[in-house]
Amino acid sequence: MQEIIASKNEYFTSNNSAKRIFPSLYFYFRCMIPIVYKCNRLAVKGLYDDEKWISTSLEMLRCLENVGIKFHITGLNNLSKVDGPVVFVSNHMSVLETFIFPCIIHPVKKIVFVMKEELVRVPFFGPISATRDPILVSRKNPREDLMKVMIQGSERLSRNKSVVIFPQRTRTLFLNPSSFNTLGIKLAKRNKVPVIPIAILTDAWGNGRYIKDFGKIDPTKEVKICFGEPVEILGSGNEEHQKVIEFIKNKFIEWNKGYLIRE
Repeated sequence: MQEIIASKNEYFTSNNSAKRIFPSLYFYFRCMIPIVYKCNRLAVKGLYDDEKWISTSLEMLRCLENVGIKFHITGLNNLSKVDGPVVFVSNHMSVLETFIFPCIIHPVKKIVFVMKEELVRVPFFGPISATRDPILVSRKNPREDLMKVMIQGSERLSRNKSVVIFPQRTRTLFLNPSSFNTLGIKLAKRNKVPVIPIAILTDAWGNGRYIKDFGKIDPTKEVKICFGEPVEILGSGNEEHQKVIEFIKNKFIEWNKGYLIRE
């Protein structure tokens, strides 16, 4: 993946003819659960470093391709258009992006995620998340969450770590612009760094009915990820906030998914 980013503006899965009779069962029991278990053991021992994070993220991408899912990732050259750290603002559709972003972004810009604080306490996933220097929010008190993101996000940016924010707060198939908060814009403005918008279509890994991380794996759906041009924050940031939303909306329309937009 590092070589792909260094040499091209896009990545796509080619010649993927892999087919599984039961893709969800194969993926979870032969791929996802063993990978998470391995990462958990390394994290508990204090050995889950950046290199391991990138390699296991790439391993997860290859596993998804191995069950027949195709990836199309564009705008990769935008990751290197800014020398320092940035704030990434992305819609949030499934757990797939949190697994895959590290192998795409981290080799170019070290990242941390803003995530719900309970995620560092859940079995298996918790120790892994805790090693990645996350910014933890409660999702219960918006004012308190804002202060945490401003303070901790500024500290991460000062250490040359870019911050990934999902302003929709929770995973959803639909794109509802009114649900996008302005945390990412405010953090970028405070620290005088650009925002890079990310539009994603990741419903190939569905959200589960009972356990959200274990939804249907659907090889008939293509994963699309697009990184936009860096956006400098000027003035109040309202215009840039709308620009980020419009970028994501336009990608949904370009991908023939305009029906998923909820105004």
